[in-house]
Parts: sequence; C-alpha cells; structure tokens
Amino acid sequence: MSSLSAAHPLSGFGWNDDRAADFAPLAEAGLTPARIARVDRGRCDVVVADPGTGEVRTVRADSRPVGDPDVLKNPCTGDWAAVDLSASPMPVVSALLPRGTAIVRKTSGKRSEGQLLAANIDTVLIAVSLAADPDLGRIERFLALAWESGAEPLVALTKADLVDDAEFVRADVEGIAPGVTVLVVSAETGEGIDVLRACTTGTTALIGQSGAGKSTLTNALAGSEVMVVQQVRSVDEKGRHTTTTRELIPLPGGGVVIDTPGLRGVGLYGGEGLAHAFSEIEELAADCRFDDCSHTSEPGCAVLAAREDGTLPERRWESYVKLQKESAWIASRSDARLRAERAKEWKNITKSMRGANSPVRHR
Repeated sequence: MSSLSAAHPLSGFGWNDDRAADFAPLAEAGLTPARIARVDRGRCDVVVADPGTGEVRTVRADSRPVGDPDVLKNPCTGDWAAVDLSASPMPVVSALLPRGTAIVRKTSGKRSEGQLLAANIDTVLIAVSLAADPDLGRIERFLALAWESGAEPLVALTKADLVDDAEFVRADVEGIAPGVTVLVVSAETGEGIDVLRACTTGTTALIGQSGAGKSTLTNALAGSEVMVVQQVRSVDEKGRHTTTTRELIPLPGGGVVIDTPGLRGVGLYGGEGLAHAFSEIEELAADCRFDDCSHTSEPGCAVLAAREDGTLPERRWESYVKLQKESAWIASRSDARLRAERAKEWKNITKSMRGANSPVRHR
C-alpha cells in the first residue's frame, strides 16, 4: 500500500491503490468514493470521507440508479461505490467498482438463483458453536462456500467455555479443513480472541448458523456492544436470528467485519470451491490411472484405494460426492436459464426486425 492510499481516510475500511486506480475516472466526474455498509430496499448506508474535512461519516444514499435485473450485480454490503453527494433530494450511488471477491450462495428451495451475501472480503470467518456437536458435513459446505468467494476461510469454534473437549473437536474440524486455520474461542472468557483479532485485520465476513455466536464475536472484535445478542434455546441449542441484515462494522484497530444473518441452508452456487475444500481428494484423483475416472470401480483408482484402506474416510467421500452433484445441478440449471434468456432476447430481436421490414398499409 502506498503512502497516498495509506493516508486516505477510508484506508481503515479497505481503501487501497487498486481501489484508487478503479475510481480515478469517476473522481474526474466529481463523484466521491464510498463503501456500502448496509443495503435496504433501494437505499443504502455508505461510509464516505467528507471532501472538505476528510472526516469519515455514514450517509444515506439512493442505490436504485445502479439496480440491475441480475441480482448478483446489485449493490451489496462491502461494495465500493461512487456517490454523488450533491444529488437532491439525497445522495445517489452512481456506480459500483469492480469486486475482488464475493460470497454467493444458492437461494433456498429448488430455485437455482444466487444470493450475494457480502463483497470485497479478505477473510470468511465461519462460526461454529461448541454448545452442540458440530455437523462436519455442514462445515464442509461453509468451507466450500468460503473458498468459492475467492477469500481465505477461517473457522472459529465458539463458546469454548461451555465444553471440556474443545481441543478434540478442533482436531476433528482440522481433519476436514485442509489448509484452514481453526481457532477455539470464547467471548465469555476471552480465550482465543486476541489471536482471532490478529487473523481479521482486513475485511472479514462472518457466516454460520443462527446461535453460532456471530453477533457475540462481532462485539468481541469491535470491543463494544455493537450487535444485539439473543440467547439460544436450551432445548436444542438453536438460536433465533439476532442479525436480520448484512451490516459492515468498523474495528478499532482498522479493518471491518460484516455480520450476516444465520444461514439455515448452505447451497453452493458454483463448483470451484470444492477443489479447495476437498483438496486431498483432488490430489488423490491426480494419481488415478484414467483421467475420467469415476472413483467407483476403475482399476488403478487412487481414490478408491484410499477409501478401501481407510486413508480417505467414507463420510468425507460421500460429502464430496453429494456437493459435486449439487454443483452439477446448479450448473445445468444456470446454463438452461441462460439459454432461455438468450432465446427470448433473440425472439424479441427477430420480432422487432419483422416489424421494421413489414410493408406500410395505407388507408
């Protein structure tokens, strides 16, 4: 980071030389750089530096001018934007800067559309509560989702003060999270919080199920009660939605955290993250005799050999296959939707051409 971008009032929010270069043409148009902190029905809260004083403040802006039929191109918490502060009756988001990373999940149910959770993130912090037995399959989904975003995953096993076997659980999670740091933390006692702060110096997006302790972690990182915390139900250790929208929170030492609502469904929208989340299977597959090996019955299959000798746990393999099938389904649905949209566009073009070429009728 250069001295110029380091001195920028928004440097603590992630402003850097790359953002400055992207923004240069927009600056010539008299627009102001801003980071979107919250989005709500055509309006958004944006963090800007006052052009006169350089003071950082949050303003309400109209984001409808940059709305797009493609929901994945609409403004999202974490986006960098160009804002016209002089617009009336309120400031207006005039453009969005290119995204470096983004968390996208499949919408719930049988629909194949994507939902954008957060943009321009450096770390995806996956919160997993130790108050109940962790679901390894669900954690694998979160890890694939995190790798898919282009950011670095980080797992925090929360509420360590409630259990005695936290280190054993960490060992289990580390076994399904190759290349990922897994921390044991407790906001109640402060265990692991300093290490967590050291790992979240840029833009961190917090994801996890309701009741995993995301809002509590946000408060611990922020050093103040910035998020409301609700108690989990003792009957099933599940929580209610404390966070109802995605919100960007600045941290005292620099950097920001984006707290997100609890995710009941963790549908993957792409397949690229699986290669990272299941890297050991990808490495085994590279040693198979056949390039198109299905890893079920072919001779010389390294994956099948690892399954048979127990090197690759069957549960891990089944999880991999299940997520692969889901990703393939999403890809096929997305391709079908694109073909339908293209066919519709071509039909409209053909219709307009016929209208233009039709003879004029005289009365």
